[in-house]
Amino acid sequence: MTGRSRLATSAEQLLALQELAGSARRDEADRARAVILSANGWTSGQIARAFGVTPDSVRRWRHWFASAGVEGLRAGEHAGRAATKSTAALETVEALLSAPVTDRPNWTLPRLQAEIARQGEVTISKSQLSKALKKTASAGAAPVTACTAGKTQLPSNDPGSGSSC
Repeated sequence: MTGRSRLATSAEQLLALQELAGSARRDEADRARAVILSANGWTSGQIARAFGVTPDSVRRWRHWFASAGVEGLRAGEHAGRAATKSTAALETVEALLSAPVTDRPNWTLPRLQAEIARQGEVTISKSQLSKALKKTASAGAAPVTACTAGKTQLPSNDPGSGSSC
């Protein structure tokens, strides 16, 4: 299929698309911008080159908009398995880090990984453990700081102690 799109948008839809184009989620914003460009006469190929996607992706987005409106472009919740390993690992890490700072060793990712395997009987990769720790830190827990490549120091809750690697 070549040529221009025959996509027509109402003033309300265009306003809703412009609002979605300012979304913090890049995937939603890109889809909205692509539909706006399509309504302005851009071809799927031109939009695909501008966004670094395939023309089929642009046609799919256009179809979602035509069938469900702006809501069809919004990102949905992805179903998947629960993060059982990460949850179990974080429970073990929480127990390890509850010890007073003076009695606690510096915990690197490999050390945490080994201790989680020993205590929690769960094996978790360093990368998955790092992602779980960062996700926990972004949810309001103490931040994770990188000391050196491959090592992570978790700061204590004790304000008088400095974290050293």
